[in-house]
Amino acid sequence: MTKAVIVQARMTSTRLPGKVLMELGGTTVLDHVLTRCAAIPGIDKVCCAIPEGDRHDAVAAEAERCGAVVVRGAELDVLDRYHQAAQNLKADIVMRVTSDCPLIDPELCGDVLAMLLADDSADYAANNFSHRYPHGLDCEVFKADALARAWKEATEEYDREHVTPWLRRAPGIRRLSLDGSDPELGKLRWTLDFPEDLEFCRALFAHLGPDILPWNETLKICRAHPELEGLNAMRRQR
Repeated sequence: MTKAVIVQARMTSTRLPGKVLMELGGTTVLDHVLTRCAAIPGIDKVCCAIPEGDRHDAVAAEAERCGAVVVRGAELDVLDRYHQAAQNLKADIVMRVTSDCPLIDPELCGDVLAMLLADDSADYAANNFSHRYPHGLDCEVFKADALARAWKEATEEYDREHVTPWLRRAPGIRRLSLDGSDPELGKLRWTLDFPEDLEFCRALFAHLGPDILPWNETLKICRAHPELEGLNAMRRQR
């Protein structure tokens, strides 16, 4: 059984163009994401699914430098991009992580993966049905057969662009949820959408060492430096 994490990335982010190639802690945002994905327990392959076109070539080059398999596809039909990538990888299980999450936690992602693998009847598992982890730790895992069904049956533009909404609501898809313990944590922003988020991430990474810390250890650093969370507090809506 092949288990692959597929990270969607592009150059043309609406709110912060080029964010995946911006400098963060001595390397790129994308490097942090792909490095952390490679450390997820149980994952066999790391893929970066990137739109076709010259303007995204720099993202593809960086993903290759980071050791990820690169698959190119449609920019707006991201569901098709994921489906094609999964076929290319011959994946049986697919994990979805987005490239604007440089603090994605390998162990937490591994827990979501283990939850799905432990239940043969389940098709999909996620840790973001309820917002009880900081935004930026979101992880979804699904069987390739379920992805193929979504690719075949989902017709709404929103479903095609955002990959998994159809899987999260369709009848006949059995879903599992890994819930956090504290809804207050869901108000925290550890993702990268706005300039204020980049300011927060850069300030936080100045306190992180070279190792990948568990998310709760990162939280301790944030609590010890409350000024950090103030940097992007105005962007706390999901």
